[in-house]
Amino acid sequence: MNKQYRQTRFVMGVPGPDALPADAGREVAFAGRSNSGKSSVINALTDQKALARTSKTPGRTQSINVFEVSDQRRLIDLPGYGYAKVPERIRRHWQRELPRYLGERRSLVGLVVIMDCRHPMRDYDHQMLEWCVQTGVPSHAVLTKADKLKHGRATDALHTVRRQVEADYPQTSVQLFSAVKRDRISELHARLDHWLEPGVVAS
Repeated sequence: MNKQYRQTRFVMGVPGPDALPADAGREVAFAGRSNSGKSSVINALTDQKALARTSKTPGRTQSINVFEVSDQRRLIDLPGYGYAKVPERIRRHWQRELPRYLGERRSLVGLVVIMDCRHPMRDYDHQMLEWCVQTGVPSHAVLTKADKLKHGRATDALHTVRRQVEADYPQTSVQLFSAVKRDRISELHARLDHWLEPGVVAS
C-alpha cells in the first residue's frame, strides 16, 4: 500500500466546477457509470473503508466531491452518469458541466474512468473518453469487479477494451481491478503517482 494515499481526506462537496478549490496544483478526477464501483475504488486505493460513500442505490453521488491527498494534490469524485432515475434537470446540468470541467480545469492532469468489467465501454463511457480526446486530458480505464468473472473471462474483457481504446482513444491506458480482493491497487497507484507527482509530465 502506498502510504501517502492513506492520508487522503474529504474536503468538500460542491454543486459544480465553479465552486471547486482554487485551480492550482494537480488533481486526478474519477468518473464512471452509476454503480460501476467508483466509490469502492477510491476507498480501496486510499485504504479507507468509508472515505467515499458507497451505496447499493445507483446515482447517489450528485455533487463533485473533493479529496486532498496532500498539499496541492487532490482526487476529484465526479457524479455517476447514465442512471435513468436521475432527474432530467440533473442529467442536463452534468452534461453541460463535465465537458467544461475537463476542458477548462488547468490543474486536472488525468481522468480515471471506472467501468464494470462485465459491461465495459457503454455509450457514456465512450462519451467520457471522447471528451478526453477533445480536451487533451489523458485517461486511465479501470475495469472493476474483476472478482465477479473467472480469470480467463476477465482477461478477455481487458484485451477487448484495450483493442478498442488503442483504436479510438490512444491517450487511454487500461487495467483490471478488484476492490474486494484488493487486486492491482499498485498498478493504479503507479498511474496516480505519475500524474500527481510534481515535475512529472502527464501522458
